[in-house]
Amino acid sequence: MSDTQPSSVSFNALKEETGGALSLRSDFTNTHWSVVLAAGNHSAPGSEAALEKLCRVYWYPLYAYVRRAGHGPEDAQDLTQDFFARLLRKEYISLANPERGKFRTFLLTSLKHFLVNEWQKSRTEKRGRGQPVLSLNHDNTETRFLAEPADGSTPEKIFDKRWALTLLDQVLARLRDEFTTSGKTEQFEHFKVLLLGDKGAAPYSQIAAELGISEGALKVAVHRFRQRYRELLRNEVANTVASPEEVDDELRHLIAVISE
Repeated sequence: MSDTQPSSVSFNALKEETGGALSLRSDFTNTHWSVVLAAGNHSAPGSEAALEKLCRVYWYPLYAYVRRAGHGPEDAQDLTQDFFARLLRKEYISLANPERGKFRTFLLTSLKHFLVNEWQKSRTEKRGRGQPVLSLNHDNTETRFLAEPADGSTPEKIFDKRWALTLLDQVLARLRDEFTTSGKTEQFEHFKVLLLGDKGAAPYSQIAAELGISEGALKVAVHRFRQRYRELLRNEVANTVASPEEVDDELRHLIAVISE
């Protein structure tokens, strides 16, 4: 995961940034989840790589769910790892319902099925078959979980919150990569503060002076930054649903989750 701070996004700022009606790219059928969903139990070009990438993104939301459901750190790591092992072997893909094609819904339903019906059986197998399916920093995962604020949320609500923040983290990470590649890391750090609605942000005149540009040029650059953020957010959400029609509903759900 990146070191960006999606949890700092204010509710009002998020509504502003997701309010634009930006069109999705025309090759929607090549988005991550739609590729996997179309493949079902059969091999299809790009489906294995797409599923593995989605699994990496959703490791922590599912780990947090398992921990909040009452499992200790070691068992939660083993459970989550073994669940993804089965998922990557496509043992659960047949459970996906195209009429409820959201990846987060499919994942949580599949995980609940696994925890109830499969874990006892899986304990008799060699965990991970000797090798981790996904190379992940388990120690960092538990440290992150322990840093979560204590509340009375259900495991399902914890999962949804982690899902929403993970998507925002992915968007900011992609923006950071774009700016870093262009040699504009300093600009990204300034623009990110303005995007997140930080009350301690420096005035435009000060930021413009630090960047060596006019205040007018800064406003244009920040406007383009916000547009790119909206585009990447919509595309990131599009990677987790089965059809373009679901994107706006999923964005509204994301806003609702963040606002709680």
